[in-house]
This record gives sequence, structure tokens and C-alpha cells, in this order.
Amino acid sequence: MNKLLLLLGLALSVLAAGAGPARAQRLNLEECLQLARQQNLALQSASKNPQLAAEQVREARSSYLPQVDLNAGYTAQAAPQEVILGTAEAPTQDKSYAHMTLSAEQLLYDFGRTAARVHSAEAQAEVAGSILASSEQDLFLSTTRTYFQVLAAEQLLRTANDEVAQVEEHRRVAAALYEQGVVTRNDLLQAEVRLASSRQQQLARQGVLDNTWFALNYLTGRPGETRAELVEEAIPDETAALAVATLNGRPELLAQQQRVVAANAAVEESRSAYLPELYARLAADYVDNSYVKEQTIYSATLGLRVNLFDGQAKDARLRQSLIALDREKLRLDDVRAQTELDYRQASTDARVARRRIEVAETAIRQAAENLRINRERYLAQVGTATEVLDAQTLLTQSLADLALSRFDYHVAVARVRRAAGNL
Repeated sequence: MNKLLLLLGLALSVLAAGAGPARAQRLNLEECLQLARQQNLALQSASKNPQLAAEQVREARSSYLPQVDLNAGYTAQAAPQEVILGTAEAPTQDKSYAHMTLSAEQLLYDFGRTAARVHSAEAQAEVAGSILASSEQDLFLSTTRTYFQVLAAEQLLRTANDEVAQVEEHRRVAAALYEQGVVTRNDLLQAEVRLASSRQQQLARQGVLDNTWFALNYLTGRPGETRAELVEEAIPDETAALAVATLNGRPELLAQQQRVVAANAAVEESRSAYLPELYARLAADYVDNSYVKEQTIYSATLGLRVNLFDGQAKDARLRQSLIALDREKLRLDDVRAQTELDYRQASTDARVARRRIEVAETAIRQAAENLRINRERYLAQVGTATEVLDAQTLLTQSLADLALSRFDYHVAVARVRRAAGNL
């Protein structure tokens, strides 16, 4: 019985193995973008920046809380301190002693210095979040471009495969006609040379497809050798594709706006450095001294602290912050101009690529008909082999033009959305 079950299991394994390779996984563009968001290592690294910025905000806000310090130690002296009382001398402390200070200091008012520091840190946290969003948008654009590059490379490889098959058929016809003495050996040689060229193109396009797959797998965090069946995306309507409500949501623009806010806060902080700080301090100072009655002194202080001169460092910091503010404002204007430029260029490229698709589709029909006519003419001995091969080249080029036009259109539409920050 056990042997029977074993044989049955082996038979099922053989049948399963003979059923052919497993069907390739199907992936659409949205699924690739989700994989990139979840698995791309560069994006995962960039996601740590907002976390660091959030901790910097907490650090800036810590100035609102009291600062508690403990200082303790043990001092050994060569000789204790003494006082002179007439002709006599009397020690005032032990030769060696322990000491400790416990203090708590609370900032009461610093004329907006801490508030400006916190405001700047919060703005920088917003910048970090927008930069992460920008990195994600860039990743999405690269993934989209590579996704359609794979589809285009697959189409170009299919076109190359078809050309090889058709040139092989032409070579077979030329060989048959040569054996019948209808055509010269030149026709056969010409077909063989063109077949070698077509195979070269086939190999080159296979290499391009493999490398493009490697790039897509890297962007989506998949193993390099993994393959899938990519879903051919429908050509979006041109009007809907280019209709972008606003460009103000672009992450780079939002980030630069927050940089201006942070630069303003830095100016406020630099100006507040000229003003004093008000603080309160509670302390307990202990010194181990057998010559005094009170070894622990408790104190409370309400104080004012101001820097009177620091070698013009405050002046330099203020000038730096003002220059930095002007720089960030100019960069904001430049980002706005760059955003509009990106949108206009991508929109133009999308419109041109859409027209190219229409032209290429018409050209394919014409090239296919041209090839059919020239083949019939060649078989009827009223056309030449060169005309057939040239017609085949025209059809191959038309098919390649369509694949590249579709790729350019999809990428241009993605660039339009990237310009608006909603890819």
C-alpha cells in the first residue's frame, strides 16, 4: 500500500512538472508604485529624516522646561584653608571633603528667542516631510518611466522577433527561387546579410529588456531576476491627463515655503540675542566641613542674564540670518518658475506624443500594405529583393515608432502629474 501511494505521488509530481512553467505574476502600474513605496531602500532611508526632524522639535521645546543639574565630587587638598586671628591661625575647612550641588533653573522670559527656535524647528520638520514626499514622487516618476520602458522594450523585442521570422521566410523564398534559377545568388546573399542584421538587433533588444527589468526590480525592491507580466495601460484621454487644478501642491514648493518660514524664525532668534533672559533658580549646595554648622545651603534666585559683548558674533549671526532669508525667498521664486516650466514642457511633450501615436498607427497600416505588395511583386518577378527588405524595414520602424510614441506619451503624462505633485 505504501509503495502504491509513493508511486502515485511520483506520478502526480511528473504530471505537475510536465504542465509547463508557472504562469507569470501580473503587475499593473499602481501595484508597482505600491511596491516602490513599501520596498525601495532609498525611500526607506529618506523616511528617517522626518523622524529626526521631529526629535529636533522636541529638543527645541525642551527650553520651556526646567533644567535640573547635579554636580558632586570629592576634593583632596595639600592643606586646608585657614584664617588668621591675630597671632593665631585656625582652619576653616577639612583637608579633604565631599561636596554636591543640586539645582533647578527655569527660563521665565527671553523675548521670543525660544519661541523662534521652536518655530524654526517645526518649519524644518515640515520641510523634511515635504522632501520625503518629493523623494516619493521622484521614485514614482522613475518607476513609471521604467514600467513603460519595459513594455516598450517588450514590444520592440516582439517586433525584432517578427522581423527575424519574416526575413527568414524571405530567405527561404529567395533560396527556393535561386535553386529554380529564377533569381541570382545576390538575392540569397542579400537576404542572409539582412537576417544576420535582424538577429543582431534581436539580441540587442533582448539585452535592453533584461537591463530594464533589472532597473524596475531595483526600484520596486524585487529580486533582480524576477519577472512578471506587466499590464498594458490604456492611453489616457489627453484633455483629462493635462487637466491639473493647481501646481501649489508640489512637494518641492511646499518645502521651500517652509524653508522661508524657518529662515524668518532664525532672524527673530538672532535679533532676540541682543535682549536679556529672565530666569528662576532653586539650589541646594552641600559641602562636607566639620568646622561649620550649616553644611547644606538652600537658595532661590530670580535673575537676569544678558551678554554685553561677544566680539560682534551676534551681529554676524544676524547678518547671516538676513542673507539666508533673502536666499530662501529667491529660491522660492525659482521653484515656482521651475514648477511651471516642468508642467509646460511635460504638457507639450504629451500633446506631441499623442499626435505621434496617431501618425505611427497610420504608418503601420501603410507599411504593412507596402510589404504585402512588394512580396507579391517579388514572387511575380516584377519586384526586387531589395524592395521587399526595404518594405520590411519600414514596417519594423513604424512598429518601433508606435512603441516609443506610446512610451513617451505615458511618461509625459506622468511628468505632468509630477509637476503638480500628485503622481
